[in-house]
Amino acid sequence: MPPGAPWLAHYDAGVRPALEYPARTLLDYLAEHARDRPAAPALLYKGATVTYGGLQAASDAFACALRALGVARGDRVGLLLPNCPQFLIAEIGAWKIGAIAAPINPSYTEAEIEGPLRDLGVETVVVLTRFYGRVKAIQPRTPVRRVIATSIKEYFPAHLRVLFTLLRERGSGDRVTLAPGDSDFAHLLLVNRGRRPPPPPVTPDDPAILLLSGGTTGTPKAAAGRHSAYVCAGLQVQEWLASVLSGNDVHCLPLPLFHVYANVGVQSLAIINGDALSLVPNPRDVDDLVATLRRVKPSFFTGVPALYIALLKHAAVVAGKIDFKSIKLCVSGASALLAETRARFESLTGGRIVEGYSLTEAMMALVVNPVRGENKAGSVGMPLPDVLVRVVDAEDGTRELDRNDVGEIAIAAPQLMQGYWGQAGETQQMLREDGAGRRWLYTGDLGYLDADGYLFIVDRKKDLIKTSGFQVWPREIEEVLAAHPAVGEVGVAGVPDPVRGEVVKAWVVLRADTGATDGELRAFCRERLAGYKVPATVEFRTELPKTMVGKVMRRALREDG
Repeated sequence: MPPGAPWLAHYDAGVRPALEYPARTLLDYLAEHARDRPAAPALLYKGATVTYGGLQAASDAFACALRALGVARGDRVGLLLPNCPQFLIAEIGAWKIGAIAAPINPSYTEAEIEGPLRDLGVETVVVLTRFYGRVKAIQPRTPVRRVIATSIKEYFPAHLRVLFTLLRERGSGDRVTLAPGDSDFAHLLLVNRGRRPPPPPVTPDDPAILLLSGGTTGTPKAAAGRHSAYVCAGLQVQEWLASVLSGNDVHCLPLPLFHVYANVGVQSLAIINGDALSLVPNPRDVDDLVATLRRVKPSFFTGVPALYIALLKHAAVVAGKIDFKSIKLCVSGASALLAETRARFESLTGGRIVEGYSLTEAMMALVVNPVRGENKAGSVGMPLPDVLVRVVDAEDGTRELDRNDVGEIAIAAPQLMQGYWGQAGETQQMLREDGAGRRWLYTGDLGYLDADGYLFIVDRKKDLIKTSGFQVWPREIEEVLAAHPAVGEVGVAGVPDPVRGEVVKAWVVLRADTGATDGELRAFCRERLAGYKVPATVEFRTELPKTMVGKVMRRALREDG
């Protein structure tokens, strides 16, 4: 066992501590499946299926279309798309000519889209028709020269496409007239059908993806990942899940493909393993998500805490009308899974949730609980093969701390981002080399490793509350409040106070048909927390501000006061 890696002793039986990574990309795995199993399902979407052979042919056609439009190796191709087959066809097509995919949250406002398009030098954008107007409005202020539009209905089953065209297309803003010079996605695939892009091939060291992240400062930046990152992450997760993978699994994917969790984690595993991805375009449409679970009967479900909470509230789940027996494992990530949420979900559904942890800059260098071994309450698990974790002092990060001491979490792994696109200064703050030449990613998260090597997240450095000289971590208070029977969702942050510097404030969404007062919840906390940790006030909301992947936005809560 390498020194400083006590977690290896607690790996599930058969999981290797180190792997070999072939000189391949996801394109090689896709080509292999398309050759050997062309009729195997690759994508499941609204009742329709795209096979591995179909995905290979469509992405070939799109690659040829991009070349014909003038897109070259190293160019950035923006993707303003939800989870739909067009996302993967466009992404893979861009990769096949050596271009770099740059996914952007399609729900962003014009101002939020404009910055990344400009800063990343994006000249080509693939956009859903309902967001086409936003791109056209900002196009004169960006480098964008090529706009390719596609409709959400493009890969619907025939009957659903007809119904959508008749009843919803105009009202949802999906029926648009393209400006001269812009291209239709379906038409490009049609005219390039049967064509294949010529060499040169893409290598593992070539850049593949630019994923937007706030980093430790909250300022939007693009983490650049190589093709090798996908293979490293996919093989590491495959090794971790080997005891429950079958070779023909279905991965239900309600998380957006513009996020690292879905893009590098789930996508890589599915393509390497030859599995099917069940795409859910809008995770906030819980009715559609429930319908998808019923239809595809997935083997694996990946979600975030907000999604599990939403499922727990759904009438069909509450009534026990959803069969979760097909699901071998649920994985939760992106934000802290409160113990109460996990317990309620597992009790109601019989499913098992393992919590994991990574971040965009790590390109899914993952810490996760074992599939069969002990899942310690409150822990996000242990590092996967070839992933190292250490905890360092939070001031300057030069001193490694003892077990159970809280400090900043640092990660080393072969797939870490190359850096932030065009931001060397920001990159140097996040990535630092040790004396042995190993790169460490300084996460900005506070936590500790226990004696067995399980990692416990305490909170974000930037979210730490300092009140009357004491340090308070919001998550600890959120865990306590979430255990109250009337609390459905909770967020905690520090707000300015003239005497104590900061005080703790909680924002709470109550469960349906329950009630609680500010005083009752504060008294509940007082029985379980030191006095300085008890919220000074509790504000009740009907909902909490969240990111697209379901993280409660503490910064937004603070700004609201």
